[in-house]
Amino acid sequence: MKSIIQYLLFSILLIPAGLHAQVQTEKFSLGVFGGLINYQGDLNPNSFTISRSKAAVGLIARLKLHPNLSWRTGAAIGHIQAADQYNRDYLKPRNLSFNTTIKELHTGLEVSLTNLETKRVSPYVYGGGAIFHFNPWTNDQLNEKIYLQPLGTEGQGLPEYPNRKKYKLTQFALAFGGGVRVNVSDHFNVGFELSQRKTFTDYLDDVSTSYADEQVLLLGNGAKAVELAFRGDELPGNANYPPEKEIRGTPTEKDWYYYIGVHVEVKWSGIRSLFNNATDANRRSYNTKCPRW
Repeated sequence: MKSIIQYLLFSILLIPAGLHAQVQTEKFSLGVFGGLINYQGDLNPNSFTISRSKAAVGLIARLKLHPNLSWRTGAAIGHIQAADQYNRDYLKPRNLSFNTTIKELHTGLEVSLTNLETKRVSPYVYGGGAIFHFNPWTNDQLNEKIYLQPLGTEGQGLPEYPNRKKYKLTQFALAFGGGVRVNVSDHFNVGFELSQRKTFTDYLDDVSTSYADEQVLLLGNGAKAVELAFRGDELPGNANYPPEKEIRGTPTEKDWYYYIGVHVEVKWSGIRSLFNNATDANRRSYNTKCPRW
């Protein structure tokens, strides 16, 4: 994992180094992203649930290596959440919920199907990797914010469950997607993009395997772990805590998250011209001439 993080950080730091060499040939651009983020997992088995999505923003730097090939890197942040009350009917009695903020660094290669230098519209696809941080939490019965990973709600960290380790909060994901860009001017373009992240964890939502024994969980990880491992007793009917090894999640299916939204991108020449125009205007405002006598 350390080598992956070092690789991504190295790739991000390289773009400014390449900027000086490429700026004269108009190969560098900066963009901002605004849109939605959501996830697919045990509390939301469906892909692209737009109605439950939350806002996400990001920055992207792009370096053109070839008329149809670019290297892109950037950062993004967004909030995901889900709850069994909106889940499939047979999962609603579990009554779990979670929230987490996703903070991400990503990098990869982008292939354009046309060249924006000669075409007004350019569809594209990209693929690469991402490092992301998450920390799932929920509100307990007193409406207090409780982080779930330290609780070990499935018995993580207990000697009775040696195969259940505490999951890491910073992990690697595959990043890929596609979209379309439209030239607005010589310096600016706008685009629409849909991108996905295939993670290698099943714990974005703190749900993965089966229920731990209630008494073992109580003695080992405390009453709050038991309270938030199963919340069906908060619903009418007061369901009992499930027996040990009853299915709580689906460990064979890892979690995903995805973005959908709009990019606005400006070439370095456009940024430079804005600063030059501002500097020239500032100079003119202070350029006073001596009166003639």
